[in-house]
Amino acid sequence: MKTDKRIDAHIAKCAPAQQEALRAIRALLHEVLPDAEETISYNMPCVAVGGKDVAAFDAFKNHWSYFPMSGSILGSVAGLPAWTEASKGTLRVPLDKRLTKTVVRKLVRARLDEINGVTARQRK
Repeated sequence: MKTDKRIDAHIAKCAPAQQEALRAIRALLHEVLPDAEETISYNMPCVAVGGKDVAAFDAFKNHWSYFPMSGSILGSVAGLPAWTEASKGTLRVPLDKRLTKTVVRKLVRARLDEINGVTARQRK
């Protein structure tokens, strides 16, 4: 994955627990999307494929969040951990919890399918 030094700077400004969480999701996104490009979108670290934002992430006081860059993804992905809190476009995760590679793959696949015009029904 092509990295962006602005993301290193963004993470460095966070508290240690936040940094750890952001580094973990960043590493997972690198594994799941090795050909993606890092960027900044909506002032958050983001990964893009073909110029389209696929996932963003950021830390907050008591949680970190995964943003699927679409309001329809979280409602279409099964198996999100019970300890997460999902709204239309944000998956909130406690600072001491990490998403698994399987969950991140599902989220990324759903977004890539959406970008490519594949519906949730077609994906099943």
